[in-house]
Amino acid sequence: MYELTVTESFVAQHYLTVPNPPADEAELHSHTFTAEATFRGPALGEHGYLLDIDLAVEALSGVADSYRDETLNDHLDGNPSAERLARALFDALADVEAPAATELAVTVREDDVASVSYAGALE
Repeated sequence: MYELTVTESFVAQHYLTVPNPPADEAELHSHTFTAEATFRGPALGEHGYLLDIDLAVEALSGVADSYRDETLNDHLDGNPSAERLARALFDALADVEAPAATELAVTVREDDVASVSYAGALE
């Protein structure tokens, strides 16, 4: 299986909306997020690669820009968790022109403390 991984860091804000969150998490606060998108596929495409790296970088950067310096609560349904952010990034990247890629995994790191992932098949 071939893999291509690209990363992009950005700062975004949020406040948790779960019952009884820790006081500092209930207030608007910032995190540095690092998004990592890994495209996978069993064979290389016509030009001898899984996906054009520049296209992957541009796609992830563009998706990250829609959250950069924004409040995640304004963009994600429900509690704006890192898990929901990973899913939103996955959904946005699933349309990238990558005919040789069959799978995508998106990992979101929050302040170099924790990471979450969402993965699935590409159609």
